[in-house]
Amino acid sequence: MQLIARFSHLTGRIGRGPGAVVLLILTVAFTWGLPAQAQNPFATVIKVNDLAITGYEIQQRARLLQFFRTPGDLNQVAREQLIEDRLKLDAAASDGFVLSEEQLALGMEEFAGRANVTVEQFTAALAQADIAPETYREFVRAGLTWREYSRARFSNRITVSDDDLERALLSISGTPGVRVLLSEIIIPAPPQLAQEAQDQANRISELTTIAEFSDAARQVSAAPTAADGGRMSWMPITDLPEALRPVVLSLAPGEVSQPLPLEGAIALFQLRDIEELSVPERRYEEIDYAVYYIDGGRSEAALARARQIEADVDRCDDLFGIAQGQPPEVLERGSRPPSEIPTDIAFELSKLDPGEISTTLTRADGQTLVVLMLCSRTPVIEGEGPSPEQLTAFIGSSRLDSFANGLLEQLRAEARIVER
Repeated sequence: MQLIARFSHLTGRIGRGPGAVVLLILTVAFTWGLPAQAQNPFATVIKVNDLAITGYEIQQRARLLQFFRTPGDLNQVAREQLIEDRLKLDAAASDGFVLSEEQLALGMEEFAGRANVTVEQFTAALAQADIAPETYREFVRAGLTWREYSRARFSNRITVSDDDLERALLSISGTPGVRVLLSEIIIPAPPQLAQEAQDQANRISELTTIAEFSDAARQVSAAPTAADGGRMSWMPITDLPEALRPVVLSLAPGEVSQPLPLEGAIALFQLRDIEELSVPERRYEEIDYAVYYIDGGRSEAALARARQIEADVDRCDDLFGIAQGQPPEVLERGSRPPSEIPTDIAFELSKLDPGEISTTLTRADGQTLVVLMLCSRTPVIEGEGPSPEQLTAFIGSSRLDSFANGLLEQLRAEARIVER
């Protein structure tokens, strides 16, 4: 079990750069079941252009996802991943890009080495979960091929200017301050609507004007800002979650971010404006907040209960009275460094003053409403930030991810995909 836990955070990282860090948030324990297999598990279940995906491959990928403790409908996630793998490998092969056996072996060692185990130890652990070594091999092959192919195809289109670097350094160091003017769209994405929400988010990410983004926010966003076209007030860049800052800093005014997965939702952000201030921005060592959970998700009854709580409490300690007599798990309270706070919660906290409440988030696939209250923030007195070299790599990687994701969406739109 310890080895499984050590690998639970690795899924998806082979094909992602640091810019996709917002994509590595929250994993939870869960139970799942696989559907009964057809009489011939090696029969074709999906065709991607002329490439076949068998029932056995789907079953094996789903088991690998379970090993990684990936949340969601594992059978569906496995199908989606394998479709993307076929598109990625086919695109690379069409341009003459194929990994050598030596590159693949090194990639498998790199992946296993992240948890300080050898490839042999990892495949032995997989065997105990009835996962074939070929499943691991092909998982790494697809991710590594896409990573290296994307670098080869797009690296000459990625530049990080002195202005980009200076802006990033200033925003993180806090001297002088930088603030941003953002618009947001939060699209609910429960399991049964996950693909529809992703398709919707992909379309929104291609918008090019502030008016179009505002119209989309009014139509689909679940955030309280939806009525105002998703428009948020000026915000210090250091108030944003650390994982979101490079995403925002890689945008030019008017540009929209790639869809960012949250728990049970998908977020998009548009940068409307950015400016430097004459005073340093604040940074925080710890943030104290409370979370109260209400059954019913975003039902009218649950939202009415949340509104009543908001009216009845003035500070976080008041929530203990609200939760009195209920199971202890309905209320969570504590202080954490910003880097340890889940990204969706950290973003909501960035919009709050102490004593204010947000009811934007949900948990348990949308079945539980989150009442989030900011208690206090503890400022940092002194600290060191990343080096210019690290920031340059980070910004470049974020832009590379954007190009690669755009290509993948284009490949999928043009593909002939037939599912049984």
